[in-house]
Amino acid sequence: MPIDEGLIDAVRATLAGQADPRRADDQQRYMKSAMPYRGLTAAVLRTALRDLFAARPITDRATWVATVRALWDGAMFREERYAAIALVRRPTHRTWATQRAVVPLLRHMIVTGAWWDYVDELATRCVGPVLAAHPQESTLMRTWAVDENMWLRRTAILVQLHFASDTDRHLLLDCIEPNLADREFFIRKAIGWALRQFARTDPAWVTAAVTDWGDQLSPLSRREALKHVAS
Repeated sequence: MPIDEGLIDAVRATLAGQADPRRADDQQRYMKSAMPYRGLTAAVLRTALRDLFAARPITDRATWVATVRALWDGAMFREERYAAIALVRRPTHRTWATQRAVVPLLRHMIVTGAWWDYVDELATRCVGPVLAAHPQESTLMRTWAVDENMWLRRTAILVQLHFASDTDRHLLLDCIEPNLADREFFIRKAIGWALRQFARTDPAWVTAAVTDWGDQLSPLSRREALKHVAS
């Protein structure tokens, strides 16, 4: 598949040119990351990538997929993987990014990224729009919800985070319930977060679900779920 090597080189050069070693050390320590940072702030990174992608547009889907994959897999600094996610999310690529065919790429990024900063954005801002465009992908989310890979399970729980009134309640239950007994912090936190967010739309439903689960729901998940629900 064709790879836009020029774009990848430009991304790496841009990140290197704006590096802040002191901030990079702090970021790496905070994220407990084996991969180093360049030290860019989120705002600087966002602006740099926006301008760079606008100056070097990708005009065909095959090149886009291959370039995202190469940038992700070849990353030496964490911001390069943030750049790959940004390339997926770029508005001009929305048609490609919401096709069912993009799911294997997103799955690869989730499994190999295996940390919350990558996975949460991929789940809510990349996989989520695919599910919104193709509700039949709910079957895959139910499969991910019981996968041995914890980050795929977290993705399935969080995938509808921004769906509000369009949330499929049955899917939300089906992704949470197989994970109620999981003692992993990132799963318990995801359950609480998903319920807390949906409580903004339907607090009565969330309250009823929390009551029904009783002690099956971890204290962490319960606190998060009811955080903004009036007692």
